[in-house]
Order: sequence, then C-alpha cells, then structure tokens
Amino acid sequence: MSKRKAPSNESNPNHDFCEFLTELADYEKNVSRNIHKYNVYRKAAATIAAHPTRISSGAEAKKLPGVGDKISKKIDEFLQTGKLQKLEKIHNDETSQAITLLTRVSGIGPAKAQKLVQEGITTLDDLRKYKDKLSHHQIIGLKYFEDFEKKVPRQEIQEIEKVIRKEIKELDSKYEITICGSYRRGKKESGDIDALVTHPDHSSDKPAKKNREKNTVLKHIVEKLERCSLVTETLSLGDTKFMGACRLKPELPTRRLDIRFQPYDQYYCSVLYFTGSDVFNQKMRAHALEKGFTLNEYTLRPVGSTGVPGEPVEITSEEDIFDIIEYPYKNPEERNI
Repeated sequence: MSKRKAPSNESNPNHDFCEFLTELADYEKNVSRNIHKYNVYRKAAATIAAHPTRISSGAEAKKLPGVGDKISKKIDEFLQTGKLQKLEKIHNDETSQAITLLTRVSGIGPAKAQKLVQEGITTLDDLRKYKDKLSHHQIIGLKYFEDFEKKVPRQEIQEIEKVIRKEIKELDSKYEITICGSYRRGKKESGDIDALVTHPDHSSDKPAKKNREKNTVLKHIVEKLERCSLVTETLSLGDTKFMGACRLKPELPTRRLDIRFQPYDQYYCSVLYFTGSDVFNQKMRAHALEKGFTLNEYTLRPVGSTGVPGEPVEITSEEDIFDIIEYPYKNPEERNI
C-alpha cells in the first residue's frame, strides 16, 4: 500500500543488486511509463532479495525465477565495473531525476509528476511554492515527505498496533484486526502500517439495504482513532478504505497508515494477499490455478471445465486456503520471497 517498497537490506547479501533493480523499476514506472518492464525488474529484485547467498555471476542469477538474459548481463556489468551505464545516463538526465523525486511524494503519480516538470516544477522547494497545483493528498504528502521516507521500526508498529486494537475493540469486541505487510512477515522495519479490519456481522452477501450501517463502520473507526490522537491526517476515506497518517508520540515521525475494512467472508483471503510478499502471492495464485482454483485478495473459487469461476469457497482461516489448494502452509515469516 506504500508508495516505495523495495526489498529490504536486512540480512540481504545481494542488496546492491536489489537496489539498482528497484531504481530501474522506478524509472520504468515513473519516467518511461513501461509497466511491463517495471514488473520484470521488481520481480527480479524480490527473487534476488530472497536468495540466501551472494550471487557471483549473471549466469548464477539467471537460474533464479524471474531473472532473464538482460538482467543477468546487468548483474555481470555491475560485478565487473561497480556501476551500470543505463543508470549513469538516468542519473545525468535532469528530467528523469526530477520526475523520480516528485513521484516520491505521496499522492503524486507519474502523469502528475511529468506535468509538473513540464511546467518547470522540479524540486520539493518548487512544489512548496505552487501548492495551488496540488490536491489535498499531495499537499499532505509534501508536508510529511521526510517523515514518510523514513522506515518504521518494528517496535513502534507494535505500539501502534496496541493502540489500534484497544480503540477498535472498545467500539465492539467482535472486531478482528490484523497488521499485514512486511510487519506480519517479521521484518525489523516497514515502509508504512497496513491494517485490515473485519466484523462477523458484515459479509459480502448481505443485501445493501439491510447493511447500510456498513458504510459508516470505517468512518466510526477513524473517528475513534482521531479522538485518541493516533490518526493525525486523512488523505482519503471511503466505505472500505482509509488512507492517512498517524503519530504515536509528538517526538516521533508521522507515519503512513492504511486501514481496510473487509467483509468477514473475504477477510482471510485479504490477510493472505496483503501480507505478501508479491512473489509469494504469485506462486500461491499459480499453484491454485494448477489445482483448479482462482485465488485473489477477495475469494478462492473453483474453476470449472468452462473456465468460469464458481461460487467462493467458505474460508475461515488462512490455513483453509493452503489446505484447499494443497499448498504446504507457510508461516508469515516464511513468505519473504
């Protein structure tokens, strides 16, 4: 859910490869607008980040899933010279650097960044002079740019989780809350805080007219978190998703916080999906298809001979998903691939 999620340097013997692949991915997404290449670089970076030992050649890297001939050659070039010609050109291109910088501001996408650069706005100081060109989300992103760039220590997220859990449970003890992302996968630090919330009274199959109060559930949750001074900013608030900022203590940085309210019958598919990693999710979905199911962030459905997905399978835990598609269960800490 965060804007910038690169494979962690934590205990990663190939972090330098991951860093240049992530930088190339960002360039393809934000400057070239080539989503296919972006996905290729991101997948390769995630795969290499999960490799337990130092990669010594492009040929060795090429044996890993998602690493093709072009990326293996870049690894050889980096090993031999300590740099990449393509990245050197990108670093020397002022327009590319300006677009890359502006897209790091929460709420500013590639199209908006390119438009701003075309108008001569190339730095954060320039942005601060032309706030009239920015949306509410983008203004908040600019205000907390330095804070949002900082990683959130695990201990701080644990404290934030305690507050979220306490406040929401005071509304109704039946609420279930899970902090997902790299935090749930056991990482020592994360880019932001991603929370999933559900309640057994709210399911996807209830008629809307009988479930009108569902539309106010997330609003009440956010208001409760504002009253205890945890939530400090709202970027957007819909029926099912809140994007905003929180701060545990005045002396600590302001952090990005996303909260999703999911129907109870879709909750565990969502927990699985938002826990990640991206590569692990891809493997799970591919395995599900091999076993005759289609899996996404909402449901697990059988796929019939016609190729049309059937009714969602009832899921009451993450383990159910693994069992049904006959995939060995992995603890969240084992999904960092």
